[in-house]
Amino acid sequence: MIGKLSGKLLERHPPQILVDVHGVGYEISVSMSTFYQLPATGNDVTLYTHLTVREDAHLLYGFASEQERHVFRQLLKISGVGARTALSVLSGMSVSDLYEVVSAQDSGRLTKIPGIGKKTAERLLLELKDKLDVTIVATPVAGGEHTSDILNALLALGYNDKEAAWAVRKLPGATAVADGIRQALKLLSKQ
Repeated sequence: MIGKLSGKLLERHPPQILVDVHGVGYEISVSMSTFYQLPATGNDVTLYTHLTVREDAHLLYGFASEQERHVFRQLLKISGVGARTALSVLSGMSVSDLYEVVSAQDSGRLTKIPGIGKKTAERLLLELKDKLDVTIVATPVAGGEHTSDILNALLALGYNDKEAAWAVRKLPGATAVADGIRQALKLLSKQ
């Protein structure tokens, strides 16, 4: 399987791009959030990829981060959700926004995405509730460099994903690990 590609960005035609990797041009479908993070044509680019093999085609999907690829794969596991719908979801909101929507069970925000109706939104929320894990929250929600360490400490202390993520989001930016854990525990004890 092709898990990651690094090469020169040759063409940008949303939602597809063409990346030259040592003389081989890979056509890759990307979400709009990844598309907007791409460098200018002619520059080097690195993408995490997902290869789908069908009877009539081999399709390659590219993502700016491992978290985005992880969420894409979780979306594909949901009955009735194909690659096109999964890319629409990731084009319509960031990974952290999707995590917040799922934890708040807010189907209204999902239905604003083209191609997602009320039933599909409710199915996505139901299925993703248990599948989205801490790797998604580990993106710097508090803006500090020690966010994932604080989050992992809270999880090790027995708090669940939602509680730990909520507490970490409430912390100020550049918080040291020890202070962050102390402040998060205070927040959680008041809940």
